[in-house]
Amino acid sequence: MSEKRPHSKYKIDRRLGCNLWGRPKSPFNKREYGPGQHGQRRKKPTDYGTQLFAKQKLKGYYGNIGEKRFRRYYDEAGRRKGDTSANLIELLERRLDAVVYRMKFVPTVFAARQFVNHCHVLVNGKRVNISSYSVSDGDVIEVREKSRNIPMVIQAVDSPERDVPEYLEVDHKAMKGKFLRAPSLDEVPYPVRMEPNLVIEFYSR
Repeated sequence: MSEKRPHSKYKIDRRLGCNLWGRPKSPFNKREYGPGQHGQRRKKPTDYGTQLFAKQKLKGYYGNIGEKRFRRYYDEAGRRKGDTSANLIELLERRLDAVVYRMKFVPTVFAARQFVNHCHVLVNGKRVNISSYSVSDGDVIEVREKSRNIPMVIQAVDSPERDVPEYLEVDHKAMKGKFLRAPSLDEVPYPVRMEPNLVIEFYSR
């Protein structure tokens, strides 16, 4: 199994003007401006523009989530008790594809979505093929035995590029991990600064 659309994530990097996933191959490492002939022009953004950019970064980071689904995450975050921006991050980090990516079973969030959709992942021993599936505290996520020798998986596990965050527990030899608890914003290993508070402001305008 190979990751499809290998350049889609790099297009997002260029469009947003940042190395969104902190990957060494990002074209943004060479050209720190957006695509197109006007990409090098820099204008002072409006409040709306700043908020929109924050939303695009967060959506893009989790595999370019569709607007309808992302809006539902915002609505759900607002219904829950506590800080809405913290709730939004928790909902995103509970996505099964995000958890599979955090556990380093795959190299990218795009690969994680494809990996889940193709039935390579078990949650509490049962096959789940919905990438947006919400993982609960204590859930055990594992790579199916038949899928553990896929080269992409082996390379991701061996890669020193990322560390597994503390809110997850992973045994890479067993290809199995546990979602321990919801993280706070400062625990999530974003390579770039995320501003969920601005995303909340965007939707609440």
